[in-house]
Amino acid sequence: MTTSRVFSLPDVGEGLTEAEILRWHVRPGDHVLVNQVIVEIETAKASVELPSPFAGIVEELHVAEGAIVPVGSPIISIASEGAAVPADDEKPAVLVGYGVREAGVSRRARRVAEVGAVPVPDPVVEPPVVPAPDLTPASPRGPVRAKPLVRKLAREKGVDLATIAPTGPNGEVTREDVMRSAGAEVRAPGRSDDRAGDRVPVRGVQRAMAEAMVQSAFTAPHVTEWVDVDMSRSMELLRRLRDDPAHADLRITPMALVAAALVRAAREFPRINSTWVDSATGADVVIHRDVNLGIAADTPRGLLVPTVKGAGRMGLVELARAIRQVIDTARAGRSTPSDLTGGTITLTNVGVFGVDGGTPILTPGQAGILAMGRVIDRPWVIEGAVVARPVMLLSLSFDHRIVDGALGSRVLQSVAAFLADPTMVLALEKGL
Repeated sequence: MTTSRVFSLPDVGEGLTEAEILRWHVRPGDHVLVNQVIVEIETAKASVELPSPFAGIVEELHVAEGAIVPVGSPIISIASEGAAVPADDEKPAVLVGYGVREAGVSRRARRVAEVGAVPVPDPVVEPPVVPAPDLTPASPRGPVRAKPLVRKLAREKGVDLATIAPTGPNGEVTREDVMRSAGAEVRAPGRSDDRAGDRVPVRGVQRAMAEAMVQSAFTAPHVTEWVDVDMSRSMELLRRLRDDPAHADLRITPMALVAAALVRAAREFPRINSTWVDSATGADVVIHRDVNLGIAADTPRGLLVPTVKGAGRMGLVELARAIRQVIDTARAGRSTPSDLTGGTITLTNVGVFGVDGGTPILTPGQAGILAMGRVIDRPWVIEGAVVARPVMLLSLSFDHRIVDGALGSRVLQSVAAFLADPTMVLALEKGL
């Protein structure tokens, strides 16, 4: 007997209430297997691929790509062969990597009491706008991957997406691919895709980031201090590490050294690695056991902050590898909600854009964030003589409820002292 099963959008964790349908991997009439990936969604934390909880033939896609739907909304119907099975509300689907939801619970409660967890107001769930599904025939290489705005552009340009060779990091057709196929001007890499007159919806990660920044700016009193550092000895150490055949597969950058300096300062001054927690009886400052370093990364999906867990237990080379891994994963769109949460202190690199410095806004729930600027030759006075030196500007913002000016200054000076002579500091720590 054939039974029609309706698969509803599951709660993929972190108490999220809605998600955007990024792309379908199946079409009506396709045969699917249990745990076969059928759809990619974007939540406020990350993009997630959902597997099918059962096998059968796809009957209908209830939601189009680009639509935002609440958790629990039907998204696909699949006809399964065999005996009738309980409905979704009687027997929730088991998804690989997500487990089973408790009966009667449509979403997880926010974890306020957990160390490092910070309550964030639930977003307002608007009624979803559900246009007709895009049932463009699949190309010989499989379903065409493209974001909703790219599909819209292709329709405007009269371009068949199935005829375009994709160049996106996940095999998706990009805006540049469509423009190139249409014979139009393609913007240089790194340029914004925004056009004059556009009205761009703020969704997913971008909306979550905006809400977090507003929450942070208006709940934690920010103080920012900055200092210039002569990076001569740091740059010499980097040259030696790059010339070492043992590290030929890893290009260690100034960011790795700054990260190591920040992690070291967080171990030396644990209060900068803490969270302010309000409660019914007052407030507490929770000092974290581990240093989980958040790295602000510019990605195709906007600003993401993947986290290097346990950074305080890593050596310089191990930390450099971990940073490169989390950044590459984020830029490829493969970061999970767990990868983007749990940070206890953050590092942001504005120097990569040719900027000297800035006043970074704290990640909600963290007491400190360090911004590193570009390394540029500047006049530097040494023993009364003015010489050219590679100089970097460091900017440390901290929560003034937790960290006073004296402690903030010590943290920043600790980072600067390490970068001024990292070899000496490391040697002294090893008792050499």
